Amino acid sequence: MINYDNSFVLIAGPCVIESEEHCLFMAKTLKKLAEKYDLSLVFKSSFDKANRTSISSYRGPGFEEGLRILQKVKDETGLKVISDVHETCQVKKAAEVLDIIQVPALLSRQTDLLVACGKTGKTVNIKKGQFIAPENMGKAIEKVKSTGNDNVYVTERGTSFGYNNLVVDFRSLIIMKQFAPVIFDCTHSVQLPSAAGSCSSGKHEYAFPLLRGALAVGIDGAFMEVHHNPKSALCDGPNMLDLEEADEVFKYITKFLKWKDEHGFKY
Repeated sequence: MINYDNSFVLIAGPCVIESEEHCLFMAKTLKKLAEKYDLSLVFKSSFDKANRTSISSYRGPGFEEGLRILQKVKDETGLKVISDVHETCQVKKAAEVLDIIQVPALLSRQTDLLVACGKTGKTVNIKKGQFIAPENMGKAIEKVKSTGNDNVYVTERGTSFGYNNLVVDFRSLIIMKQFAPVIFDCTHSVQLPSAAGSCSSGKHEYAFPLLRGALAVGIDGAFMEVHHNPKSALCDGPNMLDLEEADEVFKYITKFLKWKDEHGFKY
């Protein structure tokens, strides 16, 4: 079984729920990898990608069906799960299934949504908006904590750099640690938003190098989207890792954390 006593959290899974069969396959496969490397895995997949580039882009199975599938993942694997919410009306029911409620980057300043998530008492993961300075994320975190819920993560996922491009300022990892534990999203950080016309593109080959840099700077967790065949993925394929890469990445994280502990490395 997964050891959730580890302080470092690893969030991984396909961008969106493509089917019940695929979701269960990915969850079970990633669980085996996490157990192999003694990592605390939280399975991620979105029931609805409400901010796709095009009206015709695949969004997922929807709220009710998506939560049913994620509950089945929990029941069959014992994994904790995380998914995005987009509206306040989704939060209460989503909290009945999700272990971590995620606020998407493009909604990271939405006060009512942040407060509703905080009121559930569940851990909340706020994706830093591509348009927000790291110093300003403290205000978003305050909105959640105003409910008395201090269980908050903040996730770096790149900052808009001109049109259709993101860059990672590693200073943000240090800055945001003063507000909450910081997770680094290595796959969305290499996304090229809307660069393929009707959808986003990406440079997945840079995801692992950026993660290695983030580990050296000091992070409390890693986020990555993984697919068994990114070229066939229904969403975000160009920036996702495939399972073969994920094995190497998981192994590296474990080796780094062990080295850090053995050498008393402090951030």
